[in-house]
Amino acid sequence: MKIRKTPVMDGQAPANVYIYENRKEEYIVIAIPALEWSFSFAYEEEAEAVAERLEASLKKRLDHERAALLAVRLLGWAREM
Repeated sequence: MKIRKTPVMDGQAPANVYIYENRKEEYIVIAIPALEWSFSFAYEEEAEAVAERLEASLKKRLDHERAALLAVRLLGWAREM
């Protein structure tokens, strides 16, 4: 499991981002407890489809611009694993 920190809202301290990879079952889970938010995707899912779903999920908690920026950052971290 990786733990990263990123600002999720203006003026707040960076929040912990938890990224878990299950290699046996081939999926990744990303969670941000400060937002009460989590997201999972399988290895075989296309990157573009995952990016769209991830951004749509984040838009429920954040504004459009912040959600788009955070989605790119989270996918980059998840792909490092």
